[in-house]
Amino acid sequence: MARPIRRAITDRCPDQLKLPFALWTREAVCQLIHRRYGLKLSVSTVGRLLRRWGFTPQKPVRRAYEADPAAVRQWLEVEYPRIHRRAKAQKALLYWGDEMGLRADHQAGRSYAPKGKTPVIPGTGQRFGCNMISAITNRGHLCFMVFKRKFRVGVFLQFLKRLLKQAGHRRVFIIVDGHPVHRASGVRKWIEAQQGQIELFFLPAYRPDLNPDEFLNNDTKANAVGRRRAKHRPQLMNQVRSHLRNRQHNPALVRRFFHAPSVTYAAA
Repeated sequence: MARPIRRAITDRCPDQLKLPFALWTREAVCQLIHRRYGLKLSVSTVGRLLRRWGFTPQKPVRRAYEADPAAVRQWLEVEYPRIHRRAKAQKALLYWGDEMGLRADHQAGRSYAPKGKTPVIPGTGQRFGCNMISAITNRGHLCFMVFKRKFRVGVFLQFLKRLLKQAGHRRVFIIVDGHPVHRASGVRKWIEAQQGQIELFFLPAYRPDLNPDEFLNNDTKANAVGRRRAKHRPQLMNQVRSHLRNRQHNPALVRRFFHAPSVTYAAA
């Protein structure tokens, strides 16, 4: 019994096996065992079995249905290795870029309080935010820009120019997602006008977890915004800039964003 049940939990989601659950809880495993073997086990017994089999409760990674596994394999096995070889041969800086909106009312972490008394965190009732765009390399380089206007072609080109300036005489390769701004004709024409000094590459659709820069986004959202209360937009933008400058001066920490299992392929 143990091996088929372990394989089912590892390879499938409960709803794929027509069970009325979205996650593998102890109750879901109870129903799976009962359906397959006619055994009625208690929740505590199933919990002990799961621990014995090496299973622990974990926060699942959300992944879009639209993601194409074939496109991901093509990226990991063919496209990215080819980009990496070209960057190495041309001594180009290989960046991973992304942009993100930040809201002042985002909250992260927990706060101690007496049992049964939910802590109250004071903050403004106003809603405001800002945007950031960043790019990192697996050597710990970080370039960023914090802005309040919408993410448009002009903003992206301003950032790409900043990347080129920071790179000096070296070529720049930057990998981004398929956002419409990244694929805009204005961006394409500007890239072509740079005569190979900068090139743009695109990740597979619906797979942000393949981008190491997503982990910088998460870090910024949690530590620059979620644990501090900004009273107005300029203060929020200063907090984000200060946090990113701190990361910019700590290449070892930036390199750690490439240690997550989904992006280790980009670490070398």
